[in-house]
Amino acid sequence: MTLNTITIMSGLATRGAFDQLLPEIERTKGLKADVQWNPTTVIMKAIAAGERADIVVATDKAIDELAAQGAVSPDSRVDLGDALLGLAVLRGQPKPDISTTDGFRQAVLAARSVAYSRAGASGIYFETLIERLKIADAVRAKATVIPAGFTAERLITGEADLAIQQISELLTVDGIEIVGPLPPELQVATRFTAAIFTGSPNAAAAASLLKLLTAPEAKSAYDATGMRAA
Repeated sequence: MTLNTITIMSGLATRGAFDQLLPEIERTKGLKADVQWNPTTVIMKAIAAGERADIVVATDKAIDELAAQGAVSPDSRVDLGDALLGLAVLRGQPKPDISTTDGFRQAVLAARSVAYSRAGASGIYFETLIERLKIADAVRAKATVIPAGFTAERLITGEADLAIQQISELLTVDGIEIVGPLPPELQVATRFTAAIFTGSPNAAAAASLLKLLTAPEAKSAYDATGMRAA
């Protein structure tokens, strides 16, 4: 079987689902995906600098922006799922109660260090959240801030004892456990959407891949890896 390779620039939230779905699509449909994983902010900078692929997967607001610029085809866009923010600890460690705002606040303050990503939507939101809770100075003084990537990896290395990120991203790291989602009053859902770049030479194959990634039978992969399927 000849493989048709489709290039994708994708945010990190869908990695768990794609790791389940893409090998089977390649095996049965002959569509191979070459995925470059980065936070949406990094992807947007790369696109602004002229980089392109066949498909981009990013937050719906970013896709809105790219469509307005003419960088992607509006008719090609499809919603994949919603990512929720959560906290994680190293497997076997005590899990604080974060079911309320006060519980979340106390857990973050009591942590030796909280890991978050400077470039990711989760880290950008966390910065505003700790300001809102009036704990920003205390948290930043001992935070483990990474430029990009998976914050839960800092639990494995011992650099932090709490990691905040979208739950689907936390779950990609072995050896950690989810404490829970943020309490409803602090929670923010981020929708991830895919679209085909304008002028993609592989647009037909890219459209076929997106159809498979949003088929009813694909939805369980998003749900199983910490997202809410669209």
